[in-house]
Amino acid sequence: MRYADGPTATAEITVGAPPARVWELVTDIGLPARRSPELQRVTWLDGAKAPALGARFEGHNEHPQLGAWRTHSYVVELAEHRAFAWAVTDPDDRYGAVEPTPENPLATWRFDLSPAPEPAGGTLLRQTVRLGPAPSGVTLVIDQDPANEEAIVAFRLDQLRTHMEATLQDIKSLAEDGTPTA
Repeated sequence: MRYADGPTATAEITVGAPPARVWELVTDIGLPARRSPELQRVTWLDGAKAPALGARFEGHNEHPQLGAWRTHSYVVELAEHRAFAWAVTDPDDRYGAVEPTPENPLATWRFDLSPAPEPAGGTLLRQTVRLGPAPSGVTLVIDQDPANEEAIVAFRLDQLRTHMEATLQDIKSLAEDGTPTA
């Protein structure tokens, strides 16, 4: 898979709690920073205090190979108890995007919620990330070794999937018994 193809990674989990409870957790933009080795903290921008279409938040990130950077994310989909998605942009032009807009993101992240099949019940929670189309840290690595683009993309998707699985497990624990995972 090539970066230009918009590669994706997905993780899912069944949560023994109703969608309304899971929704409270997935729309807490600070929750992923608790489990992510990259995302350090997030804050709402422009006076926003909760998700709304077009609302923006700033993320502060660190990675051993890329150092520290910040992002601006725009809420691009919000369907209560069903879907929450945001497009991540590069406000500092660190990666060379022509224009950092939600229509040209570094990545797009989303949570999808649906009723879990019986007999388990609860909520089926899925998290997905789509890379690109704007340049990102992944493209910096590809530019250094273009012959290994597919392996670089696959490695990055595996990293992100591992991070998503930890986040989903944390959401499950919080939703079911109020305790975050260790």
